[in-house]
Amino acid sequence: MDVFEILKVSFDSLKANKLRSFLTMLGVIIGVAAVILLVSIGEGARRYIRTELGGLGTNILIVVPGKTAKEGGTHMGTSSVRKLVYDDAVLIKKRSVHVQYAVPVIVGTSWVKYRNKNRDTYIVGVTEDYFPARNLSIESGRALGSNDVETKRRVCILGRTVKRDLFGDVNPLGATIKIGDERYRVIGIMQKKGVTLGYDLDDVVFIPTPVAMDLFDTDALFNITVKARGEQSIDAAKRDIRKLLIHRHAGREDFTILSQDEMLDVMGKVLNIMTAVLAGIAAISLIVGGIGIMNIMLVSVRERTKEIGIRKAVGAKNRDILFQFLVESTVVSVTGGAGGILLGVSVGMAIPLFVKFLPTSIAWWSVVLAFFFSALVGIFFGVYPARKAALYDPIVALRHE
Repeated sequence: MDVFEILKVSFDSLKANKLRSFLTMLGVIIGVAAVILLVSIGEGARRYIRTELGGLGTNILIVVPGKTAKEGGTHMGTSSVRKLVYDDAVLIKKRSVHVQYAVPVIVGTSWVKYRNKNRDTYIVGVTEDYFPARNLSIESGRALGSNDVETKRRVCILGRTVKRDLFGDVNPLGATIKIGDERYRVIGIMQKKGVTLGYDLDDVVFIPTPVAMDLFDTDALFNITVKARGEQSIDAAKRDIRKLLIHRHAGREDFTILSQDEMLDVMGKVLNIMTAVLAGIAAISLIVGGIGIMNIMLVSVRERTKEIGIRKAVGAKNRDILFQFLVESTVVSVTGGAGGILLGVSVGMAIPLFVKFLPTSIAWWSVVLAFFFSALVGIFFGVYPARKAALYDPIVALRHE
């Protein structure tokens, strides 16, 4: 019997027991679809994070207080915590030729009030360089200027959410609001930015950093946001920052410099672990499907015992019988794998249409891997039934009823 004849017999066997064949393949279908879907969600999340970080500016370095020990790209604790101050940022911008912007940032929360409306929101103290560094645009009014920062003017820029809650449809430019116990004049409205990495960039009020230091009664910065002059300048900028701050901090490296790539690496490793664990759990369905294939093939061998005896009586060898049933189990698993690929890719492409916050990206390597793994499942779990069929004694098989 040639290969094409064996394949024809295999498909005829599937057609003869359609429901049984479908139920047998169901475990493989679910397993393959789940693996493809979970990997696509992980890949989509990775691309989403990279896009969102890029949307907040490129070539960004974040200097935070406290030296962190890193092992495998993760932070393992802090020691020798010393605050960063305004003059640290000024020095970095002034002394490093590889740095375009160095922004002293202060973050806190406070009540914001306009007439009888008030709400609690984030107050972010920045300088005029923060907006071009972070790709933030002003929709109406103007951004902070150097004079606002140097003269400690009590002016503010509202995010869209804060503007909507306090002013509704009224134009707030020139209006006076209260932040804490002081009055601030609204000079600008931010362009809508939305939620990025879980943080609502529209629910924020920007004020000059020196004013924020007075508001929160502190000279300790939340971080220093640095923008290098280009991608090729990032490493040189990091070296300059490290050298300058160590000198200012009495020879102690009590700060940490984080780049976007390092942050992506940390998030990427977390996503890789989660994706691998979830895909491994999904792969269990393939194993269960393989057990189902073995069970059905054993039933098939028993049902076709007499057929096996006849084939052997007319000259079929053990390897012919072995190959026939091995091909049948592989056809079942490969057909299930093809159905799983169709299901997984279809659902993966449909998810973003209905669930906007859950991006997906079909990883075609996962499609190929899942397909070949499904074929291996059919071969592995089909060996025992096929071998059992091949070793039947033809005389005993012909007597079987």
